[in-house]
Amino acid sequence: MAEDSGRKSQTVGELMSAPVITTSASESIAVAGGLMRTSKVGSVVVVDGKRPIGILTERDLVRFAAEGGDAAQSKVSEWMTEDPNTVEPSEDAVSAFNSLSEHSYRHIPVTEHGELVGIVSMRDIMRVARIAPVDIHDVSIPQGLEGVAVAHTDLGDVRGQQGFYHYRQYNAVELAEKRTLEDVWHLMLEGELPDKEQRRAFTEEIHPLRVVPDEVKELLPSIATLGDRFAPLEALRASYSLFASSQDFKPALDVERAELRSQAMRTCAVFPTLIMALYRLHEGDEPVEPHPELSYAANYLYMLTGEEPSPEKARAVEQYLIATIDHGFNASTFTGRVITSTGADLGSAVLGALGALSGPLHGGAPSRALDMLREIGSEENADPWLRDAVEHGKRLMGFGHRVYKTDDPRGVLLRGVAERLEPGSKRVELAKHVEKRAVEILKEMKPGRMLYPNVEFYSGVVMDMIGMPPTLFTPTFGCSRVIGWTAHILEQAADNRLIRPSATYTGPEPPQEVPTLD
Repeated sequence: MAEDSGRKSQTVGELMSAPVITTSASESIAVAGGLMRTSKVGSVVVVDGKRPIGILTERDLVRFAAEGGDAAQSKVSEWMTEDPNTVEPSEDAVSAFNSLSEHSYRHIPVTEHGELVGIVSMRDIMRVARIAPVDIHDVSIPQGLEGVAVAHTDLGDVRGQQGFYHYRQYNAVELAEKRTLEDVWHLMLEGELPDKEQRRAFTEEIHPLRVVPDEVKELLPSIATLGDRFAPLEALRASYSLFASSQDFKPALDVERAELRSQAMRTCAVFPTLIMALYRLHEGDEPVEPHPELSYAANYLYMLTGEEPSPEKARAVEQYLIATIDHGFNASTFTGRVITSTGADLGSAVLGALGALSGPLHGGAPSRALDMLREIGSEENADPWLRDAVEHGKRLMGFGHRVYKTDDPRGVLLRGVAERLEPGSKRVELAKHVEKRAVEILKEMKPGRMLYPNVEFYSGVVMDMIGMPPTLFTPTFGCSRVIGWTAHILEQAADNRLIRPSATYTGPEPPQEVPTLD
């Protein structure tokens, strides 16, 4: 850290916060976390009398949440950092910064004669100190915001270590096994699963919203045939942008929840119609109008072929759609919330989320995983193909996930769906064999890398079984995820604050004199 010449560095005592929010080692995580939230602080100091014996930070709470423990039963002593480094109030900001950056700390207790008198944070110091770029590199900033909690949500969470995720208070996989997509849509939007009468009313509300307005419908042929290639997500973005404009969506900041909910319903209902209309137009066929009696999932397949799907295929696509409605603060969901935080309209937030979904690192590769299985071809060819791929650093499509360090529960669900659709078939048995051998070979050749099948591995298999063209795999994912996006948009708008994080500057040290041109 570099001080300004001619300016005396301030002391820790001048920068520290006091009094300090404290707790005891025997207190529960629930109580300590509540203290941090209500006091709006990033840490609590654990004390024995007046002596600091530990510190519990937001990072510790993130680690705890990832493990999925019981906050009411778990003790602070199990998760705190014991015997934290401390500084004296007489020390200058340079010394405090060095202590923080050396250990990647964000908070350090301030003690005098062994007793807690305050706490100093990296933010306190950086408000008054001039930091040289070489020192900033020592501050730990998680790449991609991994493990950083950026908001509170009632909509759901992912527990990667446990291989578990949920929508509100319900296990998402259990919802896919027991309820309809309309039920889960109602849960995400209204906060509760519907009873029979609520289900009927909700379904009746959805059906007329599926129809594409005439002023948008007449433009779809041009969109479907634009350019040298057909990119369904790009076509969907263009058509949905026209739809949102036709509906005159107002900025979220200027409308009540009832209007925003209406926009969300219209958006989710029309997505499948737009996707299938664009696909059929590109193929040279006329669009199929939505079926007034079919469910969301069955109608989606109906608009693909013009024929009512079998109950087995309709249920298979419905379970896939339910399983992919929401999945924590993924890139597209976070994008939608960031845009909503600016006060923008719901259509703009959904379009931004669609843009994020189009990225290959997020939108996934179900068709590529299916291509891999086809290239392997047989169980006998699995081992040599997989070993060669791992040895040469090739990516195994459908394996590995940013959050899950065990089996992806969505993949486990879809494996069961595939087995139900074609029990004992060669492609199901091949997929199961490749799954098993890939995990074993990865453990053998890449020890320490916890790579398991993700949702994409069996998604492609199931989609292929129900007759879905590969170009529609990712748009189908968008048909379910838009329900999650709009639920998050409503939640963000209901308790909004502009999302405006900061960044750590790592360029040349400013201010430098601006050169003149002679």
